[in-house]
Amino acid sequence: MALSGKTALVTGSTSGIGLGIAEVLARNGADLILNGFGDWQTAAEQLSRHGGRVGYHAADLSAPAQIEDLFNYARREFGRVDILVNNAGIQHVAPVENFPTERWDSVLALNLSAVFHCTRLALPEMRAHNWGRIVNIASVHGSVGSLGKAAYVAAKHGVLGLTKVVALETAQSGVTCNALCPGWVLTPLVQQQIDARVAAGEPPDAARMALLAEKQPSQAFVTPQQLGELTLFLCSQAAEQVRGAAWNIDGGWLAQ
Repeated sequence: MALSGKTALVTGSTSGIGLGIAEVLARNGADLILNGFGDWQTAAEQLSRHGGRVGYHAADLSAPAQIEDLFNYARREFGRVDILVNNAGIQHVAPVENFPTERWDSVLALNLSAVFHCTRLALPEMRAHNWGRIVNIASVHGSVGSLGKAAYVAAKHGVLGLTKVVALETAQSGVTCNALCPGWVLTPLVQQQIDARVAAGEPPDAARMALLAEKQPSQAFVTPQQLGELTLFLCSQAAEQVRGAAWNIDGGWLAQ
């Protein structure tokens, strides 16, 4: 139980990637603070089977005041946050000239500004205890673009830049900050793109394979479990000098 005695806050953890990461951390002894708009009771029940404490806070991470409330809850109920996984995110697809300004603002608020606010609130106690792990779930879109995804791509590029700055500012401490950059993961966001292909007339299996074939040479989805295991590695002593990395886990997407 390598993470026994540690508390992990995973944002966007009531389903999908966040829940997969939380599952791996809980299985390895961490107490968990969940956050998200999904079925948190079911998620908490699932994670509590590993024996650790599981809490939940419903903060809307697009609102800085609610992020403050989340961290106040973490301190009050768990003492502090040792491991911060910035995972929560949303997507909107439209050409730049037709991109709704309110959707631009909401994507940037959740996918980038929330990462900053959570990080700034977690760092003081991590520094005080000279140990902490910040893992930002970025994307291959932190390094490359895709049509129609202006806000998402801009936000994920920003996350990689922020990751590097935090890594440099904590370089001589026991706190590390890194980013994971997944390719296609079969999340609700990606399922929407598959569903759009099906609605246009493609059979479901063909739609899935066509989506993968466009970008991901392995033609297999990255799994939340794989992202959880890589997060666990970044929490280990072996990763103590992994700092400011943008770790691609993308089935060869960026190797092309």
